Amino acid sequence: SPMERAVFVLREAFDIGYDEIAEAVDKSPAAVRQIAHRARRHVDARRPRRVVSSNEGQAVLESFLDAIETGDPQALLEVLAPEVVLMSDGGGIKHAALRPVTGAERVARMFAGGIGKFEDTLTAEPTMVNGNPALLVRLDGKIDGVMAIRVQDARITGLYYVRNPEKLSHLTSATPLTLR
Repeated sequence: SPMERAVFVLREAFDIGYDEIAEAVDKSPAAVRQIAHRARRHVDARRPRRVVSSNEGQAVLESFLDAIETGDPQALLEVLAPEVVLMSDGGGIKHAALRPVTGAERVARMFAGGIGKFEDTLTAEPTMVNGNPALLVRLDGKIDGVMAIRVQDARITGLYYVRNPEKLSHLTSATPLTLR
């Protein structure tokens, strides 16, 4: 909740005392301690349990891409974790889901229904984004978006589809790397 986020950031990031936070959010110190405890639990629950190897991530990404390309709903459900969450960002410029889509069946239905709506040629190619497996999605050869995935136990638990052109501008240019 917004209250949990505020208390968590004030306590964990800025190391502000419970009494001072309680005064700022108009709650008792005991309530703030409980809110902070709940917030830490929620943050810990969302952290990946282990780092996924690049081979495992690529294998899951390829299975996901095959399921989408073949239109096999059962294969798609097998690669998605039951509690998968799909979030998208169109930046108000491109169409995107306004709220997170949760659950394997809802996400699979969204893919099945959404892909058929495109009249243009839609393609996806595996890539890496921020060290994680992703798909570079093109519409008639032009970059439409990037879909990053989070993998846990050989299944996709998170899909993050960025279509906002302002956030994709760096994809068309090379970033030079230097050794120090």
